[in-house]
Amino acid sequence: MLAIACHFIPRMKYLHYMTLSRDSILDIVRERPDHYDRKRLAKRLGIKGDDRRTLRQLLSALVDDGAIVYTPEKTYRLSDALPGVMVINVTEVDDDGDMWGEPEGKDGKAAARRVLIHDKSERGSTDGALGVGHRALVRIKLRKDGTITGHVLKRLGQGASSYLGVLNKTGKGWRIQPVSKKARHDYGVDGLPDSAEDGDLVMFRSTRRNRGQLRLAEVIDTIGSMKDERAASLISLHENEIPLGFSDDAKEQAKQATMPKVGEIGHEDLRHLPLLTIDPVDAKDFDDAICATPDDNPKNPGGWIVWVGIADVSAFVTSGSALDKDAWEKGNSVYLPDRVEPMLPHELSSDLCSLRPNEDRASMLVKMTFDSGGFKTAHEFHRGIIRSRARLTYRQAQDAFEGQNGPESQDVLPELSNLYACYKALRGARAQREPLEIDLPERRVHVNEAGHVTSITLRDRFDAHKLVEEFMVQANVAAAEALSDKGVRTIMRFHDDPDFQRVKDLTDFVPALNMKFSPGQRVTPARFNRLLEQAKEKDLVETVGMAVLRTQSQAIYSADKMGHFGLNLTHYGHFTSPIRRYADLVLHRALIKTFKLGAGGTTKEEEVRLTETADHISVTERRAMVAERDAVDRYIAAYLKDRVGATFKARITGVTKFGLFASLSETGADGLIPVRSLGQEYFVLDEKTKSLVGSESGGTYRFGREVDVKLVEATPVTGGLILEMVSKPEPGKPPKGGSRHRGGSHSGSKGSRGSKHKRKRRS
Repeated sequence: MLAIACHFIPRMKYLHYMTLSRDSILDIVRERPDHYDRKRLAKRLGIKGDDRRTLRQLLSALVDDGAIVYTPEKTYRLSDALPGVMVINVTEVDDDGDMWGEPEGKDGKAAARRVLIHDKSERGSTDGALGVGHRALVRIKLRKDGTITGHVLKRLGQGASSYLGVLNKTGKGWRIQPVSKKARHDYGVDGLPDSAEDGDLVMFRSTRRNRGQLRLAEVIDTIGSMKDERAASLISLHENEIPLGFSDDAKEQAKQATMPKVGEIGHEDLRHLPLLTIDPVDAKDFDDAICATPDDNPKNPGGWIVWVGIADVSAFVTSGSALDKDAWEKGNSVYLPDRVEPMLPHELSSDLCSLRPNEDRASMLVKMTFDSGGFKTAHEFHRGIIRSRARLTYRQAQDAFEGQNGPESQDVLPELSNLYACYKALRGARAQREPLEIDLPERRVHVNEAGHVTSITLRDRFDAHKLVEEFMVQANVAAAEALSDKGVRTIMRFHDDPDFQRVKDLTDFVPALNMKFSPGQRVTPARFNRLLEQAKEKDLVETVGMAVLRTQSQAIYSADKMGHFGLNLTHYGHFTSPIRRYADLVLHRALIKTFKLGAGGTTKEEEVRLTETADHISVTERRAMVAERDAVDRYIAAYLKDRVGATFKARITGVTKFGLFASLSETGADGLIPVRSLGQEYFVLDEKTKSLVGSESGGTYRFGREVDVKLVEATPVTGGLILEMVSKPEPGKPPKGGSRHRGGSHSGSKGSRGSKHKRKRRS
């Protein structure tokens, strides 16, 4: 597949072609993916004049053969092309019914090797249509847009992978109900441990045998019980393969860790700084402390000196140690409604690395100077021993800002006053920078010790939150700029520009709301913000906010790219949370080495693995987000299971050919409204307006509309909700054509197991 045809290259160029080879181009593209366009490649290779034509021909051949991909930015990257024929494991059927898989025996780069599977068999065929968990021999092709497709040559049946399910004793014998929303059926049991009990959470795998029409599986292990109210989190952790606990060596290292003294490994004495921590009321660890004081430099009238102190995890977690290996494997902490699966053991995350008040703590600090307008003019990094003066919640800090002083804030009112005055200056500079401002409601699930959901509330958003966020953003920018100025390669936070096609979809959609968004202009956060301002005037903030959110790229970690579209910043790294993010620990070590701040800097081995680490922690971050969302879904489904039949206010958040997705206003939970519940006529999917339109009446259900829905089914095992539309469609015109999808009350609609629309957070 990667062989390059060279018959078209002029004979007189043959000797040069031996130098300007396929391998020389691939080696350069491999160095910096998505960096080299044709002009940069020519410069790197020393190509001039007529030789540029040969380079163009070679690049065209490499793209045609699938060796490299030509991106929308007119740069090149390796396609990571796969063999022409190979075995694929089916891993997902998405909301549009498309089937995706990964190569069998994947090497850890699965994200770059997702395969879109084309199976010509009918879903109900007797020779065994493909489904999640199955294997197939496919022929690989690479589309021009970079998508890898696999055309099924032969179905190979169920793979040997293990899955998570609930063991149920029924009148017809033992059954296993998979916990995955994507699973299509239950399994019979072929091999059961003597200790098995009804309601056990079990790991199982298919035996590839049937008993009549019932597929059979064997139980591999029991990991808990659905009778435990906290099983929702356990399911989410296991289903998403989140590493649990720590190795014995890592636990022992954590127990042996001690607080360094001033000067011991490079820490200066900074205990005089008036630092405070401001965190959520239920925070278990405090990894950042802040303070601000007026700048006494006469050359900076009205300016501010800001210190941001961050837990010095590198003082305890050394490169290559057991603690480091476990932290690398986890990539980040995972926060679920009832528990935290931490990146570091309790002895560090909740003790030595937690900046508790009135206790000496090792810290990495950045000192920043701001002018009276809130613009940063200087920064420098320190490593010191600090002592926080107080621990405040966001609510307590906000009360103090508003003049309602409580006992917790009474002794630190001058410090709080300075923080707020400084924030008002920074807020002005932020407004001029114009980062993306999508203000969607965020809900929080409260779970008691018994695992019961007690309430679901909207998260507060007031100045105390925004103050801390802005100070953290500035610290992250300073770290990225400091290392970039020194030419240091490390891991940065990269948020790419919005996808062109998604922006085009938004452009096509907003006219249906009597709004405009021109595709001809360069897309910037400020332009999105102006669209969101229009939405406020029309009371469409959530509708347009969700639509804008979906245009955004997924933020990742990268060793070769920098810049953050959403924050409108050219330099951005993650510096402020090394207790819970491995990326921040990597950045700390780079700062220590670059600015000679003592022991614990970046090693040669780490530098070699930077790209691998960036790719790995991008994956672990995504799996943590999925686990967190899935746990919330399951808890909410358990919370709502006794309210089946009730009617709820909701908003349509997704429109597909097989139905609508809606978010319940009360809980924020997402559920599927199958197309069969919309009425007896056919419905046509209008992609441009994101609507389902009745083929006879023209009645329309559009994205973003507020509706009333009835809860038909709540399944705590999967977290799925099935809803029924109560609201009548809006009047409209019947469509002239398009794919028709029958409504009505008949059964069998896709999603009957509780399929749920996947909303991606992009931060």
